[in-house]
Amino acid sequence: MQKIIDRFVKYITVDTQSDPNNPAFPSTEKQWDLAHILVDELKEIGMDDVTLDDNCYIMATLPSNVDYKVPTIGFVAHIDTSPDYTGTNVKPQFHPNYNGEDIVLNKEENIVLSPSYFDDLLLYKGQTLITTDGTTLLGADDKAGVTEIVSAMEYLINHPEIKHGKIRICFTPDEEVGKGAHMFDVEKFGAEWAYTMDGSQVGELEYENFNAAGAKVVINGKIVHPGYAKGKMINSMLIASDFIAALPKNEIPQETEGYEGFYHLHSMNGEVEKTELEYIIRDHDMKLFQNRKAQFQKVADDLNAKLGNKLIEVEIKDQYFNMREKIEPVMHIVDIAEEAMKQLNIKPIIKAIRGGTDGSQLSYKGLPCPNIFAGGHNFHGRYEYVAAESLQLATDVIVKIAKITAERAK
Repeated sequence: MQKIIDRFVKYITVDTQSDPNNPAFPSTEKQWDLAHILVDELKEIGMDDVTLDDNCYIMATLPSNVDYKVPTIGFVAHIDTSPDYTGTNVKPQFHPNYNGEDIVLNKEENIVLSPSYFDDLLLYKGQTLITTDGTTLLGADDKAGVTEIVSAMEYLINHPEIKHGKIRICFTPDEEVGKGAHMFDVEKFGAEWAYTMDGSQVGELEYENFNAAGAKVVINGKIVHPGYAKGKMINSMLIASDFIAALPKNEIPQETEGYEGFYHLHSMNGEVEKTELEYIIRDHDMKLFQNRKAQFQKVADDLNAKLGNKLIEVEIKDQYFNMREKIEPVMHIVDIAEEAMKQLNIKPIIKAIRGGTDGSQLSYKGLPCPNIFAGGHNFHGRYEYVAAESLQLATDVIVKIAKITAERAK
């Protein structure tokens, strides 16, 4: 396990934040730094066909070691970290034999990771937790997944007695800004199916995710001197507040769970003359998703009718769809992952992702791709952590999936 920990630390200390405002691919040059490290390491451990393309996608092959036909499977993780919180100068801290109490991440700044707020910490009592020092994110999303895939491939190479078919791996850039699968060459990858190692809690196995859209609302006002504004001024910010209030008040992220969808206002910028709102719209059910988008547009239309002028403009763009439609016809790929966990005494937690995944876009591109736990928690912020034992378990699951796939092909 120490080798896995050392590998994880090597990866997280390379800054790879992506940038949502840069249309380039990848969106940050620094993602190449980790890409080059991974290329060298994959060659060093003995992987074949190691490639790094012009868009920063790393692919490699572990050849089959059996003399009969086995489906080619794949494993995928992303190298970038979230732009929401800094990933520069990550200083990991280690907490062996965690006792279930508060963890002081940064005494000077009074930053504390507490099970009273993050109760999932108690799942890992007695284990070795890896945290930040409270000033950066950790990067377990998704360098834990990268670590686990590389470690599993190395283990299979060093243990040829474990029989497996051909395995393809890929590390992608820019997942955190929604572009991780955009330039993924499914034909070149050549797998019948794959798994993203990008989940959270040990046992997670997911083949459903949100249908997703982004919405931009522009409200146009009119500015005049406030002393002479009677009947002339149109304050776009006040209209914006009416728009926000007209949406269902309880259908927001902090009030929903499970399969419940939401509207999420994640950005607003306004002056009297112009206000812009940015929303994301989410629902697992396609019919409800379409209704949700229609309701959003109707709020704008109704307000425009009330105002007697088309002051509110709405643009809605679909982002990704629920991969369940593409996975259900090939549910044996979920069954294999579930069986792998059970053989390792891991209780499978099969649930819908309240978010997106590269696996969604890949599934719609022809590569069915459920999502498996990578072990991290509290992604995208200073309280991110992962248990070292989780890194080991996820690595074991990859190895076991490869073994079961070969056994079932006999």
